[in-house]
Amino acid sequence: MFENLCTLPLKADLFTQALHPTEPLLAVGLSTGHVECFRLPAAEKSGEDDADVSVLSDGRGTVDTVWRTRRHKGSCRSLAFSNDGEYLYSAGTDSLLKHFSSATGQVASKIAIPSTKSVPDSPTLMRVLSPQTLLLACDSGVLHLLDLRDGALAASKPQQTHFPHDDFVSSITPLPPSAESTSGYSKQWVSTGGTTLAVTDLRRGVLVRSDDQEDELLCTTFIPGMGPKKNRDNGVVAAGTASGVLTLWDKGAWDDQQDRVIVDSGKGGGESLDCIVKVPDELTRSKKVVVGVGDGSLRIVDLMRREVEGVLRHDEFEAVVGVDFDSQGRLISGGGQTVKIWQESPNLGGGDDSDDGSQSDSDEEEADASDSDDDNAGAPPTSNGKRHQSKKDQGSDDSDSDEGSKRKKKRKKGKTELGPLGAHGILKFRGLD
Repeated sequence: MFENLCTLPLKADLFTQALHPTEPLLAVGLSTGHVECFRLPAAEKSGEDDADVSVLSDGRGTVDTVWRTRRHKGSCRSLAFSNDGEYLYSAGTDSLLKHFSSATGQVASKIAIPSTKSVPDSPTLMRVLSPQTLLLACDSGVLHLLDLRDGALAASKPQQTHFPHDDFVSSITPLPPSAESTSGYSKQWVSTGGTTLAVTDLRRGVLVRSDDQEDELLCTTFIPGMGPKKNRDNGVVAAGTASGVLTLWDKGAWDDQQDRVIVDSGKGGGESLDCIVKVPDELTRSKKVVVGVGDGSLRIVDLMRREVEGVLRHDEFEAVVGVDFDSQGRLISGGGQTVKIWQESPNLGGGDDSDDGSQSDSDEEEADASDSDDDNAGAPPTSNGKRHQSKKDQGSDDSDSDEGSKRKKKRKKGKTELGPLGAHGILKFRGLD
């Protein structure tokens, strides 16, 4: 299981998060259009008995604000790091796609998001497929492929445009490159939209679309080393649904799901499974995923045993909208107005987990993060080096509440749109009283 190291309060509702591929950098996109970059403490070695302990766990670490700026006039819908982590891409409801330095936040280029209609088309998500290709999905269900080779975002016309689904694209997961690949980058990806799953090829377009699953598919991840008995190394795709069921799809057999794991059950269907990430192999002996659920919880699912082996609590009210592992192997979950950092506890690989991830509140300190509304601020705001803590705050800026909730939130009846938390999370350090 994982233990909660700290809770990082945000100034507005979280819409998207992205993690640097090699450094402990976290970027968040907020409902106010702000994009903020944080530097998390690096893990340090502390002896043979405790070989890999984060500095967060001893109360001496800090989460620093590297830079903060208002990147979009509407909400920031999606963020993505380049493959080498040098750049960030952001897309917002102002129908702009921007490319900027991950170190300073300074904008290098920007374009208007193409629209197939007479009205602007807002983005839903992005994925960097390779150093040459950026995938951009929009509300209308269109999937654009943008060519990054001749200067990032220099050409506003997409290289390719596809319609893999009748509804907006809710997830994109690259498939591993073939053994014959010379580039080492994926050229095919799985996407979900509405009640279907599709596979698209960079060279040949949409290859296949699944049967109607009669349940909305919201998130996907690829799991290598699993498959049918005669082809264990084939790999499977795990897809979360709006009814709390995790479906498993054998790679290459895309017509229909092959198996199901009930993650959340309830009358009329369980809570929605909004985001998912594979647990790194070095942290577990089995094949596991962490799923962000609409009730604010995180479910750890053992795919080999087809069971939920643990539950963590991110928030009491707000859904989890982002879940990832950083370059240090720590679990980062985001939702509402908080981001939480979790560290592996020793019994994760053993399958005998009972820790619910709860932690008593520590003393509160007030955070003071720098803020800049200059879209092309060349120098990053001063990193104050303070622990990000906040007093309970009832008033938060929600200037984009009418389109604030991602479309995920309308899937569940009775679900309210994202709104202020009512009380910010408090940074908590173990051993700090």
